[in-house]
Amino acid sequence: MTKDELIAVLRLQNIPHIGDITAKKLIAHCGSPMAVFTDKRKHLEKIGGIGSAVISGLHNRKHLLAAEAEYEFILKNGISYSYFMDPNYPAYLKHCLDGPILLFKKGNIKLEDKKVISIVGTRNSTAYGRAFCEKFIEDIAPLDPVIISGFAYGIDICAQRAALKMGLQTIACVAHGLNQIYPKAHLKYVDEIDKNGGFLTEFWSTSNPDRENFLKRNRIIAGISEATIVIESAEKGGSLVTADMANSYNRDVFAVPGRVKDKYSLGCNNLIKSQKAHMITSAADLIYLMDWQLEEHKTVAVQKQLFVELDENEKTIYTFLQNTGRQLVDQIALECQLPVFKTVSSLLTMEMKGMIRPLPGKQYEAI
Repeated sequence: MTKDELIAVLRLQNIPHIGDITAKKLIAHCGSPMAVFTDKRKHLEKIGGIGSAVISGLHNRKHLLAAEAEYEFILKNGISYSYFMDPNYPAYLKHCLDGPILLFKKGNIKLEDKKVISIVGTRNSTAYGRAFCEKFIEDIAPLDPVIISGFAYGIDICAQRAALKMGLQTIACVAHGLNQIYPKAHLKYVDEIDKNGGFLTEFWSTSNPDRENFLKRNRIIAGISEATIVIESAEKGGSLVTADMANSYNRDVFAVPGRVKDKYSLGCNNLIKSQKAHMITSAADLIYLMDWQLEEHKTVAVQKQLFVELDENEKTIYTFLQNTGRQLVDQIALECQLPVFKTVSSLLTMEMKGMIRPLPGKQYEAI
C-alpha cells in the first residue's frame, strides 16, 4: 500500500459517521480508498445509507491533517498494518461485515495455517478459573494454536501467560493505540509477547483506553478466531458481549461451567443453559467439538465416568442415544416422551456426568 493509499484509509477511519461497514461500502462503490475522495457528490449520493453528513466529512481538511499525522507516527515507530483487502489481514476477521478496515500491529504475529482460539473471562478470576485456564492451555498446546485475549487483568492475562509458558503464540487485542500499554501493571509481559505473538488494535495513537473502545475491541477478539471460550464471567460483563458477538459471526462459543451459587460462574452457566455456548470441561471437549486432530501428537482422551447413577429420565435418554446415535434436542424429547425443558435439564446433568457430549447444531450423542 502506497503512502497516499494508506492516508486515504486513515482519513476514512477518522471521519465521524463513517464506521467500518460504511467505509467498505464507499470503497466498493468507488473502487479504492483514494477514489472515495475524488468521486463526484452526485455519485456518492446514490449509495444507500450515505447521507450529507458523511459526504461533507469527506472534504473536511482536518481529517486529512489528522491522517497525515498518524501516518508519521506509524512510520517513525515501525508499526505494521493490515488493510481489510490485503492477504495478511486475519482470514476469519475478513468475513465479519463490521471488521476494521485497518488494523495496526506490532510484534511477531503469524496467523496463517494456525488454529486460532480466543479466551476471555472476568477480571476478578478465581483460583478455579485460573487453574482451568492453565490446564486447558497445557493440554491444547500440542495443536500449536494461537491464543487471543484482551491483555486485561484476570482470565485474559492468565491465558496469555499460560500460552507463553507453553511456547505458544499469543496476541493481545488492545483498546487503545500502540503508543501505550494498559494496564501498566502488565508492562512486564510486553517484550515476551512481542517475541512470540504481539499486539493488535484498530485504534490510533491518539486513542485512550476508554470504555467504549473496549466494547469495540471485543468484536475483534470474537471475529478473529475459530472458537471463543469464556472461562469465568459474572451475570453481566464484557466476556458475555464477546460471546454474543462470536455467536453473531456464526463462530463456535464454549463456556466452562461452575457451581450454581458462584458469582463468577453465573455468566458461563447462563450461556450453557440458554444454548449460546457448548459446555466444556477440558481441552478434549474442544478438540472433539471442533473436529480437530492432533495427528502425530498424543490425543487427549475423553473419559466417561464409571458407575454413574442416572435417574429414570436420564436412563431413557441415554438408552435412546446409545441406540440411535447423535440426535437433536427436540427429537430426543419427542422420542423419549419428555417435555423439552426436562430433556434439556437432563442433558445438561448427563453432560456434567460425562455420559454424553454436545455437538454443533444443538445435537447430542452418548459417549
